[in-house]
Amino acid sequence: MSSPNKALPAWIDVGLIPLINILLAFIVSGIIIYIIGEDPFEAVKIVVNGAFGDIYNLSYTLYYSTNFIFTGLAVAVAFHASLFNIGGEGQAYIGGLGVGLLCLALDQYFPFWIILPLAIIASGLFGAAWAYVPAYLQAYRGSHIVITTIMFNFIAYSVMNYILVNLLIEPGQMSPESRDFSENALIPSIQEAAGWFGIELAKTPLNLSILLALLSCVFVWLFMWHTRWGYAIRMLGFNENAANYSGINTQRLIVGTMCLSGMLAGFVGINEIMGNHGRLMLDFVAQAGFTGIAVALMGRNHPAGIIIASLLFGALTQGGAELSFDISTIQVEIVKVIQGLVILFCGALYNMPRPTVERIFMFITKNKEIMGEQANG
Repeated sequence: MSSPNKALPAWIDVGLIPLINILLAFIVSGIIIYIIGEDPFEAVKIVVNGAFGDIYNLSYTLYYSTNFIFTGLAVAVAFHASLFNIGGEGQAYIGGLGVGLLCLALDQYFPFWIILPLAIIASGLFGAAWAYVPAYLQAYRGSHIVITTIMFNFIAYSVMNYILVNLLIEPGQMSPESRDFSENALIPSIQEAAGWFGIELAKTPLNLSILLALLSCVFVWLFMWHTRWGYAIRMLGFNENAANYSGINTQRLIVGTMCLSGMLAGFVGINEIMGNHGRLMLDFVAQAGFTGIAVALMGRNHPAGIIIASLLFGALTQGGAELSFDISTIQVEIVKVIQGLVILFCGALYNMPRPTVERIFMFITKNKEIMGEQANG
């Protein structure tokens, strides 16, 4: 009979195995690019340079990563309660609607330092409100959260389309967009912020909402692992019966967790509506809600891991755009294939390299123990 497997240290379980999975995904991606007839090493070089080659490209990578952090945190918080929230797309959409409505109502009357905190509150409340109904149906009516959240994505698209086309469209234009916000309702870009210190940077969509994303990571870490509410959420995720037996109102907790998840997704509107576009428009979320599922999965539902995973997917988004521009035979859909492979290996096939890693680790550990015994003997 074989001896039981030795527990892997955290640096292998959390660090090395995900890296191996990413490497496997890139190897398969390289094979696909080779089949197309292109040099996979040249493709990797273009992707890396396109994502990190200079400050301009890095700014775009961080801009995309900001949205992925918000939606990744939203998925992670719900997942800790065993709730699979795939409605981040709609919650981000409605959060952006809240930001847009507030800016359109107040930008002519109040300064930036009043509008910004109110906009953050509005984005969070609108996102939480959109998550409330699926949460209530799950907790009190037994409707499955996956079905209701994905259906609410489509409802969010329809609501936004109706409001923009019929109510908020700027008079005299064909495109369904609101009027531009005034200057005091716009978040400063990194270019402007650098200018405060005499540094000149090229104009990119990256703005100071990235600080809100990082603060959200700190908040989630403190809330989930250092408060009794976070402990209750994790207990619910581990064993709902035990949570009920301990006196936790699991129905109320499900609703509260989903509202917190929707609030985090709603913050995407701050980055996009106030930070980038400066007006309310259609399709500003650009699939960030669905990418957040992969980010949370790869980041092991921990804020630190989500930051790293967001950087990876931000780099793939920006570097992939450069790749499709530089090599005409590689379409932008190939980038989605690469992202899908990363999700596949870091999700469904996450434990595939584990047995091999465990055997190597046990072999090295056993040899060290034998050498130590020989040295002591």
